[in-house]
Amino acid sequence: MPSVFITGASRGLGLEFARQYAADGWSVVAACRRPSEAPQLERLGVEIVCLDVADFGAVAALARQLSGRAFDLLLNNAGVYGENQELGSIDAEDWQRVLRTNVIAPLKIAEAFLPHVLAGQRKAMAFLTSRMGSIADNDSGGSYIYRSSKAALNAAVRSLAIDLRSRGVSVVLLHPGWVKTDMGGNAAPLDAETSVAGLRRVIDDARPAESGIFRDYTGALLPW
Repeated sequence: MPSVFITGASRGLGLEFARQYAADGWSVVAACRRPSEAPQLERLGVEIVCLDVADFGAVAALARQLSGRAFDLLLNNAGVYGENQELGSIDAEDWQRVLRTNVIAPLKIAEAFLPHVLAGQRKAMAFLTSRMGSIADNDSGGSYIYRSSKAALNAAVRSLAIDLRSRGVSVVLLHPGWVKTDMGGNAAPLDAETSVAGLRRVIDDARPAESGIFRDYTGALLPW
């Protein structure tokens, strides 16, 4: 039975990833900050663990708690958008919070759970990023906090992919599209089920030789 560890699994894309993988017979470990407030996740019957990804002590402790477990896929989904993103009203403290959650946390989780991934058969890591982190694709400006966090994540994960290639780990950066979630809003044209189904196909096709590639949910290559 293949296994997956998912962060930010209580709602949105994380919840949909947990639902689809569980429905396909995967062993799912779903991490979220407040399990007691995640009834939809609880109804899936998956293994739920408490984790605030920005608490690096808690990340290390959970990795120790799950020592000896193998995960075929480590799915770094948790992320935040941030507030006051326009020029003239940028909140420096919030910017630091977003960078900690969107950039540092996924890499610390990758560090902590690398032994678990190496013990798995598929040896895959996936990171939810955004096309808004593409410098080449930015023709509208604004969203300084979110854009910069995803650009930084892309750069960090690109280095991670290179460093782990010789160890047989496939690393992929994923843009889910504009999806109807709490972050995406109701105006988004894409539903979570369609986005996640596409992202799963991209993850399944990932190979170490092309590790670190930036793709959207359709499999299309995206510019950096």
